[in-house]
Amino acid sequence: MSVLPAGGNGEFNLPAELATVIQRGEGCRLWTADGRRMLDYSMGWGSVLVGHANVKIVRAVTERLAMGSNFATVTDASLELAERIVRISPACEQVRFCASGTEATMYCLRLARAATGKPRVMRFEGAYHGAHDVGVTSMFPQADLPYPEAEPSCDGLTTHLDGGVLVAPFNDAERTAALIAEHAGELAAVIVEPLQRCLPPEPGFLEALREATSRHGVLLVFDEVVTGFRLALGGAQDHYGVVPDLVAYGKALGGGMPIGAFGGSADLMSLTREDRNTGETYVWTASTLGGNPLSATAALVTLDLLSEPGVYERLHGLGRYLRQGMRDLLVEREIDARVIGEGPLAQIAFTSQAPRDYRTSRHEHKQVARELMLELFRSGVFLNPMGTKLYLSIAHNEADCDEFLALLGGALDRVVLPQLA
Repeated sequence: MSVLPAGGNGEFNLPAELATVIQRGEGCRLWTADGRRMLDYSMGWGSVLVGHANVKIVRAVTERLAMGSNFATVTDASLELAERIVRISPACEQVRFCASGTEATMYCLRLARAATGKPRVMRFEGAYHGAHDVGVTSMFPQADLPYPEAEPSCDGLTTHLDGGVLVAPFNDAERTAALIAEHAGELAAVIVEPLQRCLPPEPGFLEALREATSRHGVLLVFDEVVTGFRLALGGAQDHYGVVPDLVAYGKALGGGMPIGAFGGSADLMSLTREDRNTGETYVWTASTLGGNPLSATAALVTLDLLSEPGVYERLHGLGRYLRQGMRDLLVEREIDARVIGEGPLAQIAFTSQAPRDYRTSRHEHKQVARELMLELFRSGVFLNPMGTKLYLSIAHNEADCDEFLALLGGALDRVVLPQLA
C-alpha cells in the first residue's frame, strides 16, 4: 500500500484487508504470496485463455529465451505469426505488432484519420478501447448525455473536447446510422467491440454498421482485443460474419505474454511505410517490444492450442453452462438481475431491464454488485471487484464452474439478499 497506489496496478481497488500479491498460477488456479489458493475467473483480464503456466507455452518460451528476448525488429517468430494472422483474420492482408491492445486500437484510429483525412471518431457508450483518451471516453459515464455528446471517464482527457469523439448507443442500428450520416463529412471511423464487454450484438446490428460506414466513406474498426481468438479462431469477424476495414488484437493472442497487433488491407496498411515520410500521407507506428520473439513464440503456440479440434465447442459449452447456473441461482433466490455474455464470458447485471446497451445493462444496485464481488474474492475466487465480468479458459471445466456456482450461491445469501430485502 505504501509503494503502489491503492496497493495495486489499477482497477481492482481492493480494500486494504484484501490487498493480494500473487506468487504463481497453474491452469485456472492462483496461489498468493501468503499461501492462499484461489480459483481464477479473471485469467489476466482474459489474456490467459490457455490457462496459467501452460506446459507447451512454458517450454517454447523457455527455449526461445536462450536465443535473445528482444531485437525491436522482425524475427522468424514474428514473421511466422504475421503470416498466421493474415491467414486467420478476414480483415487482414497485412499486420503490424505492438505490445498491447491499447496501442493496437490507438494505431487503428490514427490510421483511419490519416486515410480519410477526417478528424472525428465514433465509439459506443460503455465500451472500453484501451487506456488512451478515446478508449476511456464515455466508458462508464455518470450522466445520460444526449447522443453523440461524450463524457470523459477520468480527468486529464482531451479528445472528447470540441466533438473529437462522438458517442452512440450500442445495438441501436437506426440511431447509429443516422449519426454516421449526419457527421460523415468529418467522421473518420467507427470503432466497436463486436461483443461489447458482455453485451452481444443484436441480429443485424453489426451488418447495419458495416453498411452505414461503407455507404458514407467511414472506416469500420473492430476492437477484437477481447473477442479475438476467444469467440472463434477467426474472432468476432468469423463468429458474426461481418468484416471490418481495420482490426485490433491483444489479450488472448499472447497466451499470457504481452502482445498487440493491428491490421487491414494492404492499401490501408501501406500508409505506415516509413518510405512515405516524404510528404505523402504517412502514419507513424512503432513499438519497442512489439512482436518480440518471446511473445510471438507464445502466440504461435496459443494459436496451435486453439486450433485443436473441439476447443471452441468446449469453450462455448462451458460459457453456457456457467451462465445458466448463474441464472438458476438468481431465480431460486428471486433476485431481479440478469446474466449476460457469450462464448467463454459471463456477467451479472443488477438491472430489471433487458440489457442491450450501456444504459440498460448498468447496475441499478452498484454497491450491491461490488459487495458481491468482494465477498466472492474473500471466498477464494480471484476476480476484479470493479466489474462483474468473468473469464473462462481452456483450463476450466464443469467442476470448476460448479465450485464457483456454490461460492456464488453462498455470497448471494450472505450479501445480496440482505441488502435487497
